[in-house]
Amino acid sequence: VYRGSVKDFPGFDASQDAEALYNAMKGFGSDKEAILDLITSRSNKQRVEICQAYKSQYGKDLIADLKYELTGKFERLIVSLMRPPAYSDAKEIKDAIAGIGTDEKCLIEILASRTNQEIHNLVAAYKDAYERDLEADVVGDTSGHFKKMLVVLLQGTREEDDVVSEDLVEQDAKDLLEAGELKWGTDEAQFIYILGRRSKQHLRLVFDEYLKISGKPIERSIRGELSGDFEKLMLAVVKCVRSTAEYFAERLYKAMKGLGTRDNTLIRIMVSRSEIDMLDIREVFRTKYEKSLYNMIKEDTSGEYKKALLKLCGGDDDAAGEFFPEAAQVAYRMWEISAVAKVELRGTVQPAGSFNDDGDAQVLRKAMKGLGTDEGAIINVVTQRSNAQRQQILKAYKAHYGRDLLADLKSELSGSLAKLILGLMLTPAQYDAKQLRKAVEGAGTDESVLIEIMATRNNQEIMAINEAYQQAYQKRLEDDLSSDTSGHFKRILVSLALGNRDEGPENLTQAAACPTKLADVSSNDSSDSLETRFLSILCTRSYPHLRRVFQEFIKMTNHDVEHAIRKRMSGDVRDAFLAIVRSVKNKPAFFADKLYKSMKGAGTDERTLTRIMISRSEIDLLNIRGEFVDLFDKSLHHMIEKDTSGDYRKALLALCGGED
Repeated sequence: VYRGSVKDFPGFDASQDAEALYNAMKGFGSDKEAILDLITSRSNKQRVEICQAYKSQYGKDLIADLKYELTGKFERLIVSLMRPPAYSDAKEIKDAIAGIGTDEKCLIEILASRTNQEIHNLVAAYKDAYERDLEADVVGDTSGHFKKMLVVLLQGTREEDDVVSEDLVEQDAKDLLEAGELKWGTDEAQFIYILGRRSKQHLRLVFDEYLKISGKPIERSIRGELSGDFEKLMLAVVKCVRSTAEYFAERLYKAMKGLGTRDNTLIRIMVSRSEIDMLDIREVFRTKYEKSLYNMIKEDTSGEYKKALLKLCGGDDDAAGEFFPEAAQVAYRMWEISAVAKVELRGTVQPAGSFNDDGDAQVLRKAMKGLGTDEGAIINVVTQRSNAQRQQILKAYKAHYGRDLLADLKSELSGSLAKLILGLMLTPAQYDAKQLRKAVEGAGTDESVLIEIMATRNNQEIMAINEAYQQAYQKRLEDDLSSDTSGHFKRILVSLALGNRDEGPENLTQAAACPTKLADVSSNDSSDSLETRFLSILCTRSYPHLRRVFQEFIKMTNHDVEHAIRKRMSGDVRDAFLAIVRSVKNKPAFFADKLYKSMKGAGTDERTLTRIMISRSEIDLLNIRGEFVDLFDKSLHHMIEKDTSGDYRKALLALCGGED
């Protein structure tokens, strides 16, 4: 099936087109609109024929004339479209290595994503156009393992058979694990050999196997083990193996997001993929970034340049609102990975080895006695002890001084630091209970806090929260939630507050019935029963069971369950269901995303930052850090450092426990 956006023009006539272009450029000024309309609606093969017809009719070089008539980005784009794909790639690479400095990103993008045949064509085109040897030029311009991997890719000898041997899959996964994570230092040659030679089909299975045996995605190991351009190249290879369309969707998004636009990248991808997989790229883009590629180009570019890019894009996926086989497959694989991954959850705060509760109590007292407060000493003790140890310190402090440590801390510390330290001194259940109480009391309700806590805690945690709530406020949590919320949102919270979720593995007969119940959205019931159906499944079934349900859901509807929730629900009900789905999919990633949002842009949402850092520090903060780097290409440590200050920052970094 052809997945490009640009097709052969029906009733094509090369000499007629050549004449039309000649007239558009004749005389004073040029008719840019006519040029762009004609060129973007012909396929590459047809454009090459137009060039030949132009030369025989007018004895002139069409590309040279276009360069003379047009300027800037628009010129780059149009001229790029006139070259055959292999010559376009050759020109990009020539520009990337000519002159001072090398554009490694461009080299990486082209060599990591092209098929064997495309690589062979590129090498030949480079030779033909520049009378030089591409491999020799690349070798002369790069170094180290980066150079070696580029040379391997330039051979265009990746295996192409779809027959996969399971033994070899297991062997390769083991070899990669031994070459990196299990070794002092890294055996780069193994990474180069396996990632450079094996077929895509084979490597996908290797990556799944790797996740099973190491508990982390191969990308995270590559980030930890390799560095510099070599690391970037290997990550690009892995992304292209998983889904080339997703790789390009991400490159396009990054080229346009934030300030300024990386036009060279934008042009290169829009031109090179327009006759290969633009429709797949659009689909993945729409799923991943919740807006269409078309709209993003429209907001980010202008003039004829914009018009030409939009024609290459082909269509606006926000318009129809429906998509997509390829994206559904990507989502399905996500759930598959989520179902098989044996992830070991790890916090960053461990119990202190040589722990002496009375000694710590004395250090804290000394830090607060007399004039001024030694915040550093307080931070050191509190962040470096486990919660159970902090509870012992509270008792020792009272036994030694007859004073209440919490009251003392409260009077000595202030602002964000006080909230953080006091939060750490409470038990997890007391802390959650307090956050929930704050969210419901007074005017207005902070629904996002209710959702974050209630949707992510397990049965045991919920039971403990109920108890702590009753003890601290002499009221039942369920009653406070009920009196403060309404409708379906209230019913979701009440159900979650029971701490009554199934805990067994998936129940296969049920797993078959549930997606039908969720997917049955086309029936003409009022949407009332839709929320009820979602509630009865999302709030009661076990996580392993829900993973299977959500997977089946994609098979039945071609949509991820998140899409269905977004489309058919709104407000707090939507947010609560999304939080449950995300926490089933990957809880650390759910928190990583919330942490990122609490710090990005202007201002910092310190309440959220404090709340998550405290409540996850002994559960899965290490995993959250890993997901954070995977999702946002920067470390949590780095972001906290940039975004907070003073003693508050010092304490958060101590909890964060290290740079990634």
